[in-house]
Amino acid sequence: MNSPLDNLPEEFYRIKRLPPYVFAEVNKLKAKLRKDGKDIIDFGFGNPDSPTPDHIIAKLIETVQKPRTTGYSVSKGIAGLRKSAARYYLRRFGVSLCPESEIIATIGSKEGFANLAQAITAPGDIIYSPNPSYPLHAYGFIICGGVIQPIKAITSDEYLAGVKEALLIADKPPLAIVVCFPSNPTGHTANLDFYKEIVKIAIDNNIIILSDLAYSEIYFDKPPPSIFEVDGAKEVAIETISLSKTYAMAGWRMGFVVGAKHLISALARVKSYLDYGAFTPIQVAACAALDGPQDCVVEFRSLYKERRDILIESFARAGWSIQAPSAGMFVWAPLPCGIGKMNSLEFSKRLMEEADVAVSPGIGFGTNGEGYVRIGLVENHQRIRQAARNIKQFLIDLRNENFNKSPQKSPEV
Repeated sequence: MNSPLDNLPEEFYRIKRLPPYVFAEVNKLKAKLRKDGKDIIDFGFGNPDSPTPDHIIAKLIETVQKPRTTGYSVSKGIAGLRKSAARYYLRRFGVSLCPESEIIATIGSKEGFANLAQAITAPGDIIYSPNPSYPLHAYGFIICGGVIQPIKAITSDEYLAGVKEALLIADKPPLAIVVCFPSNPTGHTANLDFYKEIVKIAIDNNIIILSDLAYSEIYFDKPPPSIFEVDGAKEVAIETISLSKTYAMAGWRMGFVVGAKHLISALARVKSYLDYGAFTPIQVAACAALDGPQDCVVEFRSLYKERRDILIESFARAGWSIQAPSAGMFVWAPLPCGIGKMNSLEFSKRLMEEADVAVSPGIGFGTNGEGYVRIGLVENHQRIRQAARNIKQFLIDLRNENFNKSPQKSPEV
């Protein structure tokens, strides 16, 4: 006798719209190798390894011990945190924001971005999204029924040119343009001229801009600007900010979205149906992060720069030449020369199996990521150098293997 459950679909509409998750295959192999006793040097996941600063933890402990702080919070974030976010924007970018109507606290910037996509997207809406880029920038909209038009975005100039070209041949403008600089995964930045042009495009064509500024404080050259340093941006744009990398608070899940009032209102309405906001003591601790001493931010920035420089130098000596990123906590590395026709996923798996080093295959960040891997600056100096030694031998063996496979010319008679 058939069960009524036999008639349920095996695949659901939104799930069918998602491709296989490339990183799941890499993570599965990583787990297997670790279970077998391998010590994997893991550059694959952007998980800060520094401890959260003491003054932030102290504020969390102090707050959680107070009466009535462990109940439901408010979906849009406590007033104190929204005011702290406004002070941050004024201090860092010279931008004034209204805590009540132009700022909303989110459970990490990822949640804010995904719920905003849900709030504004109708099935069939077109979104211009950078490629390569953080997977959520495309799939947050795909889940909601949107149609992604990927635009090559190794650099900000390339992305801007691609947006302009796409608009010239489009039947109609897209609903939104996603912007992410400093870029995850490439580490490239955008200057104020870029934002001026993208804002003008948005105003002229009635397009929403979604700017991801998660790496606002991890830079090695000039501080990255905010889109709201451009006149008119508040009419068409929102920006997501995360405390995860800036204050080593990734697991705390704390961020905020700021910008155009009608977009903040739409996000607030969706969130009111879905959550009660982040745990109140975490929000109070986030205030301590934003308003407290910023020495820790400078120290984290310095640490990532040291790791970047050690990695670039030691990997070069191992036979892998990589350009240094100007911002972010990742290195975007072309596949090494002399490895044959191997793609980024195959290379990542063999690197893990034969050199005990984990990286993220570039194809996981979009089709234009093929031929690259992303390397997180999340291991200490000693393990970076050990990884370089392992990689050196791996590349020697791999190049010898490819040489032996190649057809040899017959000697001339």
